[in-house]
Amino acid sequence: MKFFVDTADIKQIEELIHTGFVDGVTTNPSLIAKLGADMSQTIKSICSLIKGPVSAEVTATDHESMLNEGQYLASLAKNVAVKVPLTVDGLKTCKKLREQDIMVNVTLCFSVAQALLAAKAGATFISPFVGRLDDIGEKGMNLIEDIVIVYENYGFETEVLVASVRTKQHVVDAALIGAHVATLPPKIIHELYKHELTDKGLKAFLDDWSKTGQSIIPK
Repeated sequence: MKFFVDTADIKQIEELIHTGFVDGVTTNPSLIAKLGADMSQTIKSICSLIKGPVSAEVTATDHESMLNEGQYLASLAKNVAVKVPLTVDGLKTCKKLREQDIMVNVTLCFSVAQALLAAKAGATFISPFVGRLDDIGEKGMNLIEDIVIVYENYGFETEVLVASVRTKQHVVDAALIGAHVATLPPKIIHELYKHELTDKGLKAFLDDWSKTGQSIIPK
């Protein structure tokens, strides 16, 4: 499973690149607005750091304006994936952009029916929001499982990109189900490392080694 980092913070991305776990980046207008940054320059900077897809979202709601914005965003770098909402206009825009060989991430997916339409429109990625479904009492991972099954049934090439990830368990469940990608806030990526038994075991090893007074590399 590929890991995308869900942030527009250049510093956070630079820190995580060195882990080798970052296969792409997802951004949105809200993330960029919180930083008070220029959208175009931010996208260009991220794309210069990451070889994989970098999702940049349109803000228009009508097809013609979405298409214009999408084409502009795609012109910023070759690895831009244009994010469009799962609406009629968004799907029309998806189809047109894909005809131009531009990657498209169809976002704000909350049902299998929506995911099916996105795949038929040729979406590169579909982004179901598991955390937001959990928030309203539904099981977001059930949606991921159903989408994976439907896509496999018909051989769709659209990749399932699990979004709105809130916990480490979301990541594990997505991997078990067979989702292609999970986009994770930096906080969740760091939490994947952690386990109390790892910390406890490492401390015991180091304490025992310290008692020997030795050094791995001779002084």
